[in-house]
Amino acid sequence: MLLLIPLLPFVGFLINASLGRRLPKAVSGGVACLAMIVAFLVSVSVSWPLLFGDGHAVEQTVFTWLASGNLQVPFALRLDQLSVLMILVVTGIGSLIHIYSVGYMHEETDSEYARYFSYLNLFASFMLVLVLGSNFPVMFVGWEGVGLCSYLLIGFYFTKQSASDAGKKAFVVNRVGDFGFILGMLLIFATFGTLDFQGVAAAAAERAPETVGMGVMTVATLLLFVGATGKSAQIPLHIWLPDAMEGPTPVSALIHAATMVTAGVYMIGRNAVLFSHAPMTLEIVAAIGVATALMAGTIGLVQNDIKRVLAYSTVSQLGYMFLAMGMGAYAAGIFHLYTHAFFKALLFLGSGAVIHALAGEQDIRHMGGLKKYLPVTYWTFLIGAMAIAGVPLLSGFFSKDEILFRAFVGTEHLHGSQLLWMVGMMTALLTAVYMFRLVFLTFHGARREATHAPAAHATHVVDAHAHDSSHHHHGAPHDAPPSMAIPLIVLAIGSVFAGYVGVPHALGGHNRIEGFLEPVFEVHGPATAGEPAGAAAAHAPEEDLVNVERLLMFISTAVALAGIGLAFYFWLRRPEIPARVAQSAGGLYRLLLNKYYIDEIYDALIVQPMKRVSEGALWKSMDAGLIDGTVNGVGTVVQNSSATLRRLQTGSVRTYAASLFLGVVMILGWYLWT
Repeated sequence: MLLLIPLLPFVGFLINASLGRRLPKAVSGGVACLAMIVAFLVSVSVSWPLLFGDGHAVEQTVFTWLASGNLQVPFALRLDQLSVLMILVVTGIGSLIHIYSVGYMHEETDSEYARYFSYLNLFASFMLVLVLGSNFPVMFVGWEGVGLCSYLLIGFYFTKQSASDAGKKAFVVNRVGDFGFILGMLLIFATFGTLDFQGVAAAAAERAPETVGMGVMTVATLLLFVGATGKSAQIPLHIWLPDAMEGPTPVSALIHAATMVTAGVYMIGRNAVLFSHAPMTLEIVAAIGVATALMAGTIGLVQNDIKRVLAYSTVSQLGYMFLAMGMGAYAAGIFHLYTHAFFKALLFLGSGAVIHALAGEQDIRHMGGLKKYLPVTYWTFLIGAMAIAGVPLLSGFFSKDEILFRAFVGTEHLHGSQLLWMVGMMTALLTAVYMFRLVFLTFHGARREATHAPAAHATHVVDAHAHDSSHHHHGAPHDAPPSMAIPLIVLAIGSVFAGYVGVPHALGGHNRIEGFLEPVFEVHGPATAGEPAGAAAAHAPEEDLVNVERLLMFISTAVALAGIGLAFYFWLRRPEIPARVAQSAGGLYRLLLNKYYIDEIYDALIVQPMKRVSEGALWKSMDAGLIDGTVNGVGTVVQNSSATLRRLQTGSVRTYAASLFLGVVMILGWYLWT
């Protein structure tokens, strides 16, 4: 049954990729959606014993893949508590995004429609291989596969220069991270003699944590983390994700909500035992996570493209997940991954409904007053925005608070850090502000048409949606059709209730998700004897922790509501203030608007020097000079020598006879002489 889960979307891919040109849209869309829905139903059936019974982890070896000396790699799939959560999220939310796409992409030609759905199915198939793989190489097949599919999906409108550039950028930046991942994988095999996750965890558990210096486990986990920074868009490899908005909007929802970008978080969770033995790596993961969260939050505050605001919010929320992973609060990180999948997919699909209604318009300065035209989109989008902002009793509130609580009090792996907690709180404030700036500018106030944009900011951003360029909807904007509205409503319900699997003790709950995931992250063996740094926090009296958690919840609620209030004041009550602030803080505003100039810095420090070296030293000297020169030189020598020889071929019999006589005389002379 396990193999069926990634196989079903793969079959959908094969059908659409081979027959798509000859199939009508209803069939190609139906095949893709059916493949995902059946995969979801199979996922539910195999997960049932683990979720509601006393089921144990299941491992299925499909075939022996690589066998060479000590290296034995079966193509094996593993179903445990962590992969159960991931396959349900990937197939469940993936199915909703597929259904939404049926309506969103309806203006495409039949062949383009089939191409789109074939990529979408292939992406889901690789993602399921990634989360079900029971060893590093199988995971890596999925890891590289989603990288390939993201390139295909981001560059879907490949005739548009910016889309093909964004696809290439995502592909290249991910290759940089994957280089680290491969080195980490090789080092793990060289150290432990196995690439199986369970084997590596058991071998790591027999060693003492590397509390001093950089041991082999620290180096290996750091290399794996380099891979995670690429896939999950953390500093310094975060630059591809905002550009990925060039793909169709449902692609943004699929890549940035439930699947590819969370792969790095999942990979750390899958190797929790190994990472727990490298406290230095954990500190780096937490620091980079929180720095990414803050940096992306500040950039999101000033972006004007509806999808780019959401892209930076994704980078920011991924930073939160890495903060949790770095604190060793693995269950909290996975919990946030799970709740984030609902509200971020909802927000992206909601933005897609807005773009669809406005015939491709993406600039929030050209929107406003859409609440009365798009009621379904508005109310669902509002729920998503409240969930991500951490409004109490919605899903994001529970998971974000769990992370901030762990950052403050620490875990058995690391001491709590008030600095990390404060930066996390600052990010929470920014999240509430920029999300409600988005809500107010898009749905509230007066309707602003694109023609009224100030000349200085006349950057008109348009989704490369095929029908958007061909015709504009006349009359008032209209709400999403049923195929788009139903997924929005389902995701909105999830955004409200998904968090209730992790209600903390402080609110009278039992944090069931933590208990459920615990077996995956447990460290067995003597490692617990030499307690890792920061174990003190785990031994604080339970009652004290409950009080601390309640206080932190109160603060974070106040921060979320303050953020919403600030957004309300600045963009609804006094909309002239942000413009004045932007003008007076011109340098800072431009810095944020241009994303800290990181792309420009990379271009100046890495891309241009490489181009100069390759054009100057490598191309002109080596390629054109040495290699081409040698080949051309041989040709020139042959040509010149043959030109000389050609002169001897006169066609005169007398000349040939004289030559023959002369030759005989010379040979005889030489013989007589010697």
